[in-house]
Amino acid sequence: MIDSSLGNAVSKPKPNTLFIVIDQLRADCVFGALATHLGLPNMRALAADAVTFSNHYSVTSPCGPSRVSLLTAQYASNHGATRNGTPLKRDTPNLATVSRQHGFDPLLFGYTDTSHDPRFLPPDDPRLFSYEELAPGFEEVVRMRLEEDSSAWEDHLRAHGYDVPPYPEMYRPVGDTPDSPALYAAEHSDTAYLTDRVIDDLGQRPPGWFGLVTYIRPHPPFVAPAPYNQMYAAADMPTAQEADDPDWHPYVATARRKSKVSSTVVGFPDLETSDATTRMIRQLYFGLATEVDHHIGRLIGWLKETGQYDDTLIVLTADHGEMLGDYGLWGKMTFHDAAFHVPLIIRAPHATVRGVTVAQPTESIDVTPTILECLGLDAPHSMDGKSLKPFLDGEAPKEWRQVSVSELDFGDPVKPTLWQMDHDLPIDAANLAVLRRGPMRFVQFAGGLPPILMDVSSGMEVRNLAKNSAHMQTMLDLMQDMLCHRMVNSDGTFSRTLITDNGVKVAS
Repeated sequence: MIDSSLGNAVSKPKPNTLFIVIDQLRADCVFGALATHLGLPNMRALAADAVTFSNHYSVTSPCGPSRVSLLTAQYASNHGATRNGTPLKRDTPNLATVSRQHGFDPLLFGYTDTSHDPRFLPPDDPRLFSYEELAPGFEEVVRMRLEEDSSAWEDHLRAHGYDVPPYPEMYRPVGDTPDSPALYAAEHSDTAYLTDRVIDDLGQRPPGWFGLVTYIRPHPPFVAPAPYNQMYAAADMPTAQEADDPDWHPYVATARRKSKVSSTVVGFPDLETSDATTRMIRQLYFGLATEVDHHIGRLIGWLKETGQYDDTLIVLTADHGEMLGDYGLWGKMTFHDAAFHVPLIIRAPHATVRGVTVAQPTESIDVTPTILECLGLDAPHSMDGKSLKPFLDGEAPKEWRQVSVSELDFGDPVKPTLWQMDHDLPIDAANLAVLRRGPMRFVQFAGGLPPILMDVSSGMEVRNLAKNSAHMQTMLDLMQDMLCHRMVNSDGTFSRTLITDNGVKVAS
């Protein structure tokens, strides 16, 4: 901007950016069916002072693909990194590379689970031996990993006298039951350590910092330090959703065989499937989520204490959800809402719109374009998402999307998955897409499995209406929605670029 009274150009100060990504937190824990069962006071207080997007979905799963989509603002079918370990093309723009080109210094406190492009690295490069690598453009301030033994947090535990066994044994509870406490105290947990480091580091930086903070919790293995392991009583936990026919669809039948409750904890391979077990695991999940909420409160409290709260763009979301035993499923490898429906809360600097809930369909690919626009930057044409900034300014954008779409690849090119073996699926046919319009859900499989049409207005996702003639037109309409969505959202890298006799022309 120009200060005419002085006759000098005055640069507008950069806002701070605090981008918080929680791993595997389903939306209804914050606002919804499960919210009354656990205390998340700090997230809800932030929502009361911000804009909440209640119909927000991750466009893919699991961790690696979902974070790639979050940062590149691309659907998985465009970026191609559809599985943990599938490389991301090296030249794909993301939140960090774009903002860094414009003078920002994106800092990472945690992890991005990005697999690197092997075409440009020697075969013995350490980055080609783990899917838990760093996304381009970020400066890694705190190295946090789940499966590697090189985490800064593990070094922190050793410095405090803990005997830290290798993954996954370090997540084995100290006791005879899964709800026994973790081997570390709450003040030394991964969540506490990461928060301490964020506050220590950002406290030494001048205004205009840009921090991506990624909490691993409440991702499994589910083990919580005291008192969070017993913060909730298992008997008070809500029961899981159940279907009259648990194997009502071939995909679900295989998923139920694949996702065992024993896989959510370490050290209890014979853990039986029962209502009591489900309640105990939910107790742990809720405790871990509450621990994260406590430390998010510390971050927000620090912003307020240091006078930076009103100068900070705060974005809080999750990479994907968690089934928590609903329909006999654990994890996120399914088409159900709980696997993709995640919270999104945004507070823009000096915002005047507060305590507002937006019900229009939004997607994880919208987050990066929103942050870029709030920082005064344009999103590259390769990005599929739409900026949510108009909502933050109290405006309803014209012609906003009416549907949301998520994709899931459930194949493995090296070791075929149970779905591939059960249903004789080649690797390129082991995937699905789910489209949501209002209460309707349409799931299309690439091959070998029948489509699904559901009406979820009752809160249940267990009845396939696809073969019901009374719903044929609805299914055809949703199929057309999905086809049009795919056609409109093909890779847009050069969609507005043209080589002409006057050189390269790029539309705005």
